[in-house]
Amino acid sequence: MEALLNILNELHPEVDFETATGLIDDKVLDSFDIVTIVAEIDAEYDVQIPAVELTPDNFNSAQALYALVERLMEE
Repeated sequence: MEALLNILNELHPEVDFETATGLIDDKVLDSFDIVTIVAEIDAEYDVQIPAVELTPDNFNSAQALYALVERLMEE
C-alpha cells in the first residue's frame, strides 16, 4: 500500500489519500491521472489493469485501488 500511496502523492501531494474517498466523484483525479496511475501500478506491481476495471468504484479511494491491485495479483 505504501508504494501505491507514493504514486498517488507524486500526482497530487495536496490530497490526503489515506482518508480521501471520492477521488473520481469529486474530480480529484482526471483521465490523465488514471492513465499515469495504471502505468505506475504496472511498473511497481507488475499488474495490468484491464479496461473493464477502470471504473469509478475502483479509483475513488486508495483503499479501493489497492484492493483491485491485490485482487488482480491473485488472479
